[in-house]
Amino acid sequence: MDDHGGIVFVDGSAGRRPALAVYRGLDVWQVISTLHDNGGDAGATADLLAITEIDVRAALGYYAEHRAEIDGWIRANEEEAERIEAALRREEEAARP
Repeated sequence: MDDHGGIVFVDGSAGRRPALAVYRGLDVWQVISTLHDNGGDAGATADLLAITEIDVRAALGYYAEHRAEIDGWIRANEEEAERIEAALRREEEAARP
């Protein structure tokens, strides 16, 4: 944490993960995923997440040194979203006569 000001580690059901200190509910992977979705635009990412650009840059600084870790969190969350979407589609199909 000394090397990455603004980043803390939080524990949850998914495990211990890096998050923004000021917004402990906002993980670094979420910031980076949003940043990627916005073509690397830190200002747009900050606006979308209602955080400061300094916070985006703190997450980016952590990511720059721990890419594999954060990419793993992004991948895991994308896979979980796909699993949930597939389950919802199966339920919708099962509900039809």
